[in-house]
Amino acid sequence: MLDRIFIEISNICNLQCSFCPVVERDNKVMGPEDFEKVLKQAKPLAKQVCLHLMGEPLAHPNFVKMMEICEENNVPVQITTNGVVIANRKEVLLKSKVLRQINFSIQSYKDNFPNRDFYTYLRPILDFSRELNEVSPETYVNYRLWNLGRNEQIMEENEEVFQILERFYDIEVNRRTQVESIKSKRIWNRVYLHFDTHFDWPSWDLPNQGEIGRCHALKSHIGIHADGTVVPCCLDKECQIPLGNAFEQDLAGILKSDRAIAMREGFDNNKRVEEFCKHCTYINRFQKS
Repeated sequence: MLDRIFIEISNICNLQCSFCPVVERDNKVMGPEDFEKVLKQAKPLAKQVCLHLMGEPLAHPNFVKMMEICEENNVPVQITTNGVVIANRKEVLLKSKVLRQINFSIQSYKDNFPNRDFYTYLRPILDFSRELNEVSPETYVNYRLWNLGRNEQIMEENEEVFQILERFYDIEVNRRTQVESIKSKRIWNRVYLHFDTHFDWPSWDLPNQGEIGRCHALKSHIGIHADGTVVPCCLDKECQIPLGNAFEQDLAGILKSDRAIAMREGFDNNKRVEEFCKHCTYINRFQKS
């Protein structure tokens, strides 16, 4: 069983951040009927679904319906969002019985609105986190700062985040980070700061990294794009390794295809069999020294 299946309910975002490269595919929004078809196939194959790959899930015009479908099928849900429209979606999220984790990419706001008041953006997210804890204390909340190691300005912006969190939760945040060993810092109950360093998304423009390398793709997760295309990795944002289409084919069968099997066996043997994987530097993180 996979840990998670990323279902991209929309590849359209209301922001454009330095973390996420521009989506070159045509804009696409997955409809409720297609979503339910995919979800029912995903349920027996993964522990949870993540309503995200590219795009902003909370901005989906039928987001409430999507959550209802997850409820009806009793499928655990994880959501990654920039949090800009959380006030408009908090009612359905607070009522949800299947929401297991929500990740806020809080580094995204300064990317888009460097001169706007950061607290005005962050306060609705913090209020939601507190309300969520009251109604669903077992649900995890991550405030993501996936921007470490970029420049001094980023560290100043992160310091502003730390200070706001300290005042709101009446805590003291340990500034020391060592993402190689520990990425998360518990703030309050099941609310965490989650750190990571900036990384390059796989691209044909990156130098060829060679054949050696292993990855969690097809072992811990897969992705399904808004048009139904199944990809082995959540970083395959342009469907460079299409394995099939979950709207037209059985998802379990797609994962047993020759191409999928070859990729899994390759990673088991520390080998990148797909040409596109040879242009991925993220895989290097999994290489044993």
